[in-house]
Amino acid sequence: MKCRLCDSERLVSVLDLGATPPCELFLTTEDLDLPESTYPLHLRLCADCMLLQIPALVTPEDTFTEYAYFSSYSDTWVEHARQFVDQSISRLGLDRSSSIIEVASNDGYLLKHAVAAEIPCLGIEPSINVSTAAREAGIPTLTAFLDEALACGIREEYGPADLVVANNVYAHVPDLRGFTRALRTLVDDDGWISIEVHHALNLVTLGQFDTIYHEHFQYYTVLSAQRALAVGDLTVVDVELLDTHGGSIRLWARPSGAAGAPSPRVAAVLDQERQAGLHDIDGYRHLEPRARTARQELLRFLLDCRRQGLSVVGYGAPGKGNTLLNYCGIRPDLLEYTVDRNPYKHGRYTPGTRLPILEPEQLEKDRPDVVLGLPWNLEPELTEQLQFISKWGGRLVFPLPSLHTAIG
Repeated sequence: MKCRLCDSERLVSVLDLGATPPCELFLTTEDLDLPESTYPLHLRLCADCMLLQIPALVTPEDTFTEYAYFSSYSDTWVEHARQFVDQSISRLGLDRSSSIIEVASNDGYLLKHAVAAEIPCLGIEPSINVSTAAREAGIPTLTAFLDEALACGIREEYGPADLVVANNVYAHVPDLRGFTRALRTLVDDDGWISIEVHHALNLVTLGQFDTIYHEHFQYYTVLSAQRALAVGDLTVVDVELLDTHGGSIRLWARPSGAAGAPSPRVAAVLDQERQAGLHDIDGYRHLEPRARTARQELLRFLLDCRRQGLSVVGYGAPGKGNTLLNYCGIRPDLLEYTVDRNPYKHGRYTPGTRLPILEPEQLEKDRPDVVLGLPWNLEPELTEQLQFISKWGGRLVFPLPSLHTAIG
């Protein structure tokens, strides 16, 4: 394996999560009697450019041609997108003469706010089912994977964009260099690119190992993101620290010729990373023991619940939850089922661990003693949604960053 950014062969093991199935390949009833493919999930660090990465064993086409994740089912995420669009209009002075392109636009959860503001926009979304939902909602959307050829075609047909948005997609591309050059092609010479991605600072220091899965090929600090974007002649000019996904960074980048001096926030976050040891190999060695401790604590808790005769079910079926379930070896004897708001997942089963995924209304019917919140990054939203379980003395427990009770 070579580093996908700099081609170095000096890759250091950070965390080996074993072999798991792709986290978004939910099983149908018919699939349960068929073989299920698993792939190594082994996080490594490039000792030369400091990019965290896993081998590209599953292609984007395998994961995203039909996709189980619809962003609009998270109220928190839709509101986050609305605020971003409003702030971008104000910050960049966008109006009806401007243009926005979003890469990996999902079901239009973000661009619908641009449409409402009458700003011309275009979504690029590879998943057939999700992009269809976006178009049905009135969001102009191309069904395609972004590459350099497509970017050239879009620029020729639609012109360069004043703002290119790439939220939670920069980790999903195995051809990192080609994708970065495609972003540069989409944006005007004096335009802006906004990228949101989970911050490796939180991944390592808080032990958020469940954010590692096969569709996430790389994991960024600001330092490694700067080096990656430089491949496309793009310069990071500002960075914001966000609460989303357990702690993300919003990188504002511009073509280098228009970049100017970066904001003081860039140097401040780089300094945070440096103090945490993430600009050196040794800072990453803490992740593996943190992951092992989290697994042991969760299994101890679930086994204690079983010994006490308590019923335990899950809430949510996110990709991160499937990494957690598979790494911990949690099966229906410890977690009877999970529920999810997304109808696409109802009647299916979690990959690897094969937990039934039911409608949220099942909680009211069964009144479980404990609900395990798998999308722990949405704790405030889920805690509000699930207040009703306190009526029967139910507990809401989240497994990470450390095992804790939110209700009960």
